[in-house]
Amino acid sequence: MRPERPVLALPVLAGLSMLAAAALLLLLSASRDRPVDGKKYGLVFDAGSTHTALYIYQWPADKENGTGIVSQVESCIVNGSGISSYADNPAEAGASLKPCLDKAMTIIPAEQQQETPTYLGATAGMRLLREQNITKAKQVFEEVAKAICEYPVDFRGAQILSGNEEGAFGWITVNYLLETLIKYSFTGKWTHPPVENVVGALDLGGASTQITFLPGTTTDDKNTSALLRLYGTNYSVYTHSYLCYGQKEVLKRLLASLHQDSRYAQQISHPCYPKGYQENITVAELYDSPCVPIPSTLSPAQILTVTGTGNPAACRTAILKLFNFTCGANRTCGFDGVYQPPVRGQFFAFSAFYYNLHFLNLTEDQSLSSVNDTLWKFCSRNWMTLQKDFPTRSRIHLRDSCAASSYVLTLLVQGYKFNNKTWLNIHFRKQVSNVDVGWTLGYMLNLTNMIPSEMPQRVVWLPKSKWTAATVILAVLFVLIFCLMAAVCCWKDSSGYESL
Repeated sequence: MRPERPVLALPVLAGLSMLAAAALLLLLSASRDRPVDGKKYGLVFDAGSTHTALYIYQWPADKENGTGIVSQVESCIVNGSGISSYADNPAEAGASLKPCLDKAMTIIPAEQQQETPTYLGATAGMRLLREQNITKAKQVFEEVAKAICEYPVDFRGAQILSGNEEGAFGWITVNYLLETLIKYSFTGKWTHPPVENVVGALDLGGASTQITFLPGTTTDDKNTSALLRLYGTNYSVYTHSYLCYGQKEVLKRLLASLHQDSRYAQQISHPCYPKGYQENITVAELYDSPCVPIPSTLSPAQILTVTGTGNPAACRTAILKLFNFTCGANRTCGFDGVYQPPVRGQFFAFSAFYYNLHFLNLTEDQSLSSVNDTLWKFCSRNWMTLQKDFPTRSRIHLRDSCAASSYVLTLLVQGYKFNNKTWLNIHFRKQVSNVDVGWTLGYMLNLTNMIPSEMPQRVVWLPKSKWTAATVILAVLFVLIFCLMAAVCCWKDSSGYESL
């Protein structure tokens, strides 16, 4: 009697084969486009008015599209001034970026460099150069792009940010890092924190300053509003950028104002400079910016002698003259007639806001009266004492500290209308979650679409341990298939059937 045919052998074999193939496809699809070290990278140049910095970011490859917090790997300060200062020698603007790009290439794995999105965003310095000479601005950008394209990165262009974009991207950066826009809960779901958790952003650069926050009411002024859709929620933010109110330009405007008050005398008394400080500058050096146009009656080669008097009261009076606090009828404003609703909620102040007050140890949430007292005492000190107490500080930094800090105080209190109570809502910070606060991260997140306009779905991915388990299971399946095939073949040979 012929042995009975094993009707289950082939279906089982086929089932195991399909299961093995599915497991293999799962592993292949999961590993496709996955970086070797499990991370992705991005580069952003912050081409400011006083200097340029390169920020190197990374994020988990499995948590792209807004599901993971981006971290800052490194930052690199480019030697020299901002790229706008190379208007007469644009090739040097490009060359200045190369040392930082070289550094980035040592950090980013070689196999990932060509897929690393790279951006350059220029702010108020280049906005001013574009107003002065658009041809020179284009030449600077051409040389910058040429230099970056020499490196194996995914360069996606250089552009000048508008003031409102700069403010909005800074606001996105802060709230993204604080996880006030969206948060992944312990239950495995995405949740929107209360809107009250969203904070405002205060940025102070070399040529401009920005204020961005969620107002308590809707604003009808389209010039000072931006509608952002982030994670499925609309945010109508108030934002405005004041050109020529950055620290570098304000200090020039202050000195020019003192010169004009002296009826263009050769001797200038500067109440914000320490008593005993003295220097000589030319008219061309003072009036070298669109924010400080040179009077036609002055000779650029004329030498001016500036003497510090260390008078804090006169210093604040001189700074106040740089603002126009007149508002139109039935209109609330910050200054220079620009609409601004009352400040609301918590604020993070960064860049020069932080650096100026940090030098005076005033970034630990001190009261406004304490800040006033400390600054008053500092501005009363003489030049010899300051040099002795701060031997490692540069001459220019010590000279400008009183003026810059007094300007910060005036801008926040008289300009943006913070008072004794709301001052305590300002948090002066350099970093959040070990990432430098500024517009660059928000800029990259926006251009790489890492913050979706809709609520992200839960992302399921295999951790390293589960990848190992899946590999073991796949190996066992192949062994079982082999054993089954061998058994079938042996059974058929022994039963007199033809071998498959």
